[in-house]
Amino acid sequence: MLATIKSDAQNRMAKSVEALKHELQRLRTGRASTALVEHLKVNYYGSDVPISQVANIAVADARSLVITPWEKPMVQAVEKAILASDLGLTPTTAGTVIRLNMPVLTAERRKELAKHVSHEGENAKIAIRNIRRDALHQIKELLKDKAITEDEERRADDEVQKLTDKAIKDVDAVAKAKEDELMAL
Repeated sequence: MLATIKSDAQNRMAKSVEALKHELQRLRTGRASTALVEHLKVNYYGSDVPISQVANIAVADARSLVITPWEKPMVQAVEKAILASDLGLTPTTAGTVIRLNMPVLTAERRKELAKHVSHEGENAKIAIRNIRRDALHQIKELLKDKAITEDEERRADDEVQKLTDKAIKDVDAVAKAKEDELMAL
């Protein structure tokens, strides 16, 4: 019982760290990445689908993306989705090829993005602490039901705390790496 509680907590904490990594990939750092636009939805004959299902997305160079829709009528729909997004990028269209150029980030914008990174990191830490709380609650319930002894409960509490500390250290490392990437450009 304790092993399942600990492994569940460990898995959920690892998922929180992965979710943070995924969220931070979307953040524009001045360097081109396909993750910047993959989450955008395009109106495809009446239904919203991810842009990756209607176009090929490629990194042309360090500061530009090339989006090639598979159908000619989709060029306008992809442009509209990019303009409607919060990316702040203006697409340049040449025939059926859409080019997105990443402008150089200003120092002020880098500081804003660094604050956003630390905010996302704090949200991930809160999620991890909530997972710890749930695990500790389950352990207390086992003690109350007399399924485990007090010594086992104390040991399990310590192990859950170690898992939490490791996950929070991972979150700090991910956030620090992203902040360093932002400030280095």
